[in-house]
Amino acid sequence: MIDYKQVLEAAKRIESRVVKTPVIQSDKLNQILGAEIFFKCENLQKIGAFKYRGACNSISQLSEQQKRQGIIAYSSGNHAQAVALVAKEQDIKATIVMPNNAPKIKIESTKAHGAKVILFNPQETTREQIAEQVNSDQALTLIKPFDNEMVIVGQGTAALELLKEVGDLDYILAPCGGGGLLSGTGIIAKHLNPDIKVIGVEPELADDAARSFYTGELHSNPNPPTIADGTRTTSMGDFTFPLVRQYVDEIVTVSEDSIKKAVAFAFNHLKIVLEPSGALPIAALMYDIASINLEKKSGIGLQEFKPQGRIGAILSGGNIDSQLMTEILDFSE
Repeated sequence: MIDYKQVLEAAKRIESRVVKTPVIQSDKLNQILGAEIFFKCENLQKIGAFKYRGACNSISQLSEQQKRQGIIAYSSGNHAQAVALVAKEQDIKATIVMPNNAPKIKIESTKAHGAKVILFNPQETTREQIAEQVNSDQALTLIKPFDNEMVIVGQGTAALELLKEVGDLDYILAPCGGGGLLSGTGIIAKHLNPDIKVIGVEPELADDAARSFYTGELHSNPNPPTIADGTRTTSMGDFTFPLVRQYVDEIVTVSEDSIKKAVAFAFNHLKIVLEPSGALPIAALMYDIASINLEKKSGIGLQEFKPQGRIGAILSGGNIDSQLMTEILDFSE
C-alpha cells in the first residue's frame, strides 16, 4: 500500500525539476467566507498543471532500457503535456493518445514538446484500447495518468509543499478526476495532521467519484459532458479508489455554472488564469454544492461542506483555450 514516506521520497527526487508554486490569498474571499483560504497555484507549475509532478516522478523511476524503448501515455491534456515535457527533458521518445475533443491548447502543447500525438474519437473507442493497439508490436512503457503508484505520490508533493508553507489547516480541497491528486493529497495531509478534513471536488456532470465514494462501489461515467475536461475520466482506478476511500473525508459536486463563475472569479479577483478543472475548489467554496442531487443518486445522506477556519485549496491547472475563457467571462458578467 502506498504511504506518506513515498510522497516524501518523491519530493526529494523531483525537487530540482518542479516549480515550487506560490501560495496566494484573497482578502475579498476571506471576508466573504469568514475563513482563511490558502490557494496553491499549480496552474503556475511546468506545463501549467500539477500533472508534471507525477509524470516526473514516475518517468524518473524507469530503467535505462525502458527509457531507450520509449513511453506511451493517454490523457485528455495535462498528463499528455507533462509526459511529453519530461520525455523531452530526458531525451525519451513519447507517444501520446488524446481524444479529439481535448482542448486545442493542450494538443498543440503536447506536440510542441516533441511527442507523437494520436487522436481518437471517444464516442467510438477508449483511450486504453487505442494505446493497446499502438503498443501491440512495440515495447513502450505505459505511464498511466492517475492509477500509477509513482504518479500518485508525485502528485501528493503539491499538498506537501502547501502544508509545509502554511502550517496546520482545518480543511484541504483538491479537484478529483481519476483521483491521483486527491489520493496523494490525502495520504500526506493525514500524515502531517490526522485531524485535517480532506475534501474532493468534482463536477456534478462527472460525479462517478462521489457516487463511488458514498456507495463503496466503483462507478463509471463514460464521456461526461462537463466543461471541466480534466475530470472527464470514466472512473477512478484500482489504486486510487481504495486510497480515496481511506484518506478522504468527503467528496462534493458542483454545477457547470458554478465552475464558470469560479474561473471568472480567479481571473478577476485572484488575477490568475485557471482551467475549469483547476477552479473546482473555488466553485465548492463560493458557489453551490449539488448535494441534494447526489443524495438522490446514492441513497446515502451527505453533509454539505461549509467553509470555516483555515482552508487549503489546490488549484490544479490553468490550460484553457482563449475562446473558452472569453465565453466564460462573458457568461459571468
